[in-house]
Amino acid sequence: MFLGTKGGPRVEIGRSNPANLIEINGTRIVLDCGMGVSRQLAEAKVPLTSVKYILISHHHSDHNLEYGNLVYNAWVSGLSTPIHSFGPNGLEEMTKTYWELNKFDVDTRIADEGRPNPRPLLIAKDIVADGEFLKTDEFTITAFRTPHPPITDNFAYKFTTPDGVIVFSSDTEYNPKLAEFAKGADVLVHEALFAPFVEKLVARVKNGATLGKHLMASHTTAQDVGKIASAAGVKLLVLSHLVPGDIDVTDDQWIAAVRENYSGRVSVAKDLMELVLPVKP
Repeated sequence: MFLGTKGGPRVEIGRSNPANLIEINGTRIVLDCGMGVSRQLAEAKVPLTSVKYILISHHHSDHNLEYGNLVYNAWVSGLSTPIHSFGPNGLEEMTKTYWELNKFDVDTRIADEGRPNPRPLLIAKDIVADGEFLKTDEFTITAFRTPHPPITDNFAYKFTTPDGVIVFSSDTEYNPKLAEFAKGADVLVHEALFAPFVEKLVARVKNGATLGKHLMASHTTAQDVGKIASAAGVKLLVLSHLVPGDIDVTDDQWIAAVRENYSGRVSVAKDLMELVLPVKP
């Protein structure tokens, strides 16, 4: 399920900030924790206490800002079983700092409300290299480092499940090696930048010139996303983490840009949209 499909840190009316829910035979995994992830899970009627794993792709605020708060919100909802989290270098330290930041509130609620200590319930682990980092009887998750300038500790994730393979690109500059990582996947969920938007942004925002350079250097245009999907031979391409993520760009415009280099199936993600594997022909 696509919980939040708008790229960037700004919180606005409309699409929520980046977050995804992957459910594999009853195991629930949250991928990225942009602002609003707890509310979006509630809107989807998914109990916060049912989350078993959290993955962070990189340490931009629109991907990790509600990481600690998601676990906190699960705790005050009755969480009693561990959540394991994985992400780039710094996640373990971030987790420790989060509990220090909220020490007064947490300790007060433990004593005053009889709640369990939440700290042992969040088990964080830094991912330091590409490769498989989580394997269960039901699924395997593999990390692949892809550049998101100036960030290098940034991971795409592949979920290999009994029903198929789905790959999430993370934020990334145009990276042909992602096509190799996603080769033959049932679904590729890839970020997308609508290039004409950048020109408008430069003209209307005070820091537009600098921000525009960042967007063009560190994200992938919809046209180049089409190149990745075509080279990977995926069954379905889904555009998410949209920049811009508002009504300035229609679905038809996104798809037309992708179609310049990709003739396969393509969809534009919407908040709370569900996708079920295996993908139907």
